Amino acid sequence: MALDRESVVRTALRLLDQVGLYGLTLRKLATELGVRAPALYWHFKNKQELLDEMATTVFADSIREFGMPDESRLWSEWVMEYGKTLRRTLLRYRDGAKMFSGTYLTDPSMYAPMEAALRKLTRDGFSLSDAVNGLATIYYYVVGFTIEEQAVYPSPGERNELYDPARREARIDHQKFPLALAAGEHSFQNFDQRFEHGLQIIVSGMRR
Repeated sequence: MALDRESVVRTALRLLDQVGLYGLTLRKLATELGVRAPALYWHFKNKQELLDEMATTVFADSIREFGMPDESRLWSEWVMEYGKTLRRTLLRYRDGAKMFSGTYLTDPSMYAPMEAALRKLTRDGFSLSDAVNGLATIYYYVVGFTIEEQAVYPSPGERNELYDPARREARIDHQKFPLALAAGEHSFQNFDQRFEHGLQIIVSGMRR
């Protein structure tokens, strides 16, 4: 069977939904593709190289969905939409954010959207340093928030039993830790609302 990197990566992303990040191995991927594991080593020397390519593919998908910066839009609207689109893309895959975290983007064409984003912000008055730091902060926030979100909900509608509200409540001394008890209502639900609120805080800081 002739393999190309694109088909291998897309199959790996589908397999990720079935087995999760830690269950994803080159051997399981080879079985899914109907080949022997050594056939994959022509494309990827190890799992990390595969993850780098998977992350690059996911990021490219996000860029295609989001598009290049629109010069007619306010920068604040644009960066809000950038953050929401990236989170939405990561949530499409089980352990999507964890898979994405700490990877190396392999496609040099990804510098084009970076250039466009930095041009948008610098034209709107940011120094290059502030533009880089602002975009990086949003990027880190999205990835980190989504990792924690997917710890609670590994798949849409599938709550990790460790984060069951009743189970959490039973572990807390209600008299000693009333605020920690009440925080559960805000910590493990309403992720869409909480994400957008946090993103607005970052954008407010960038505006100042």
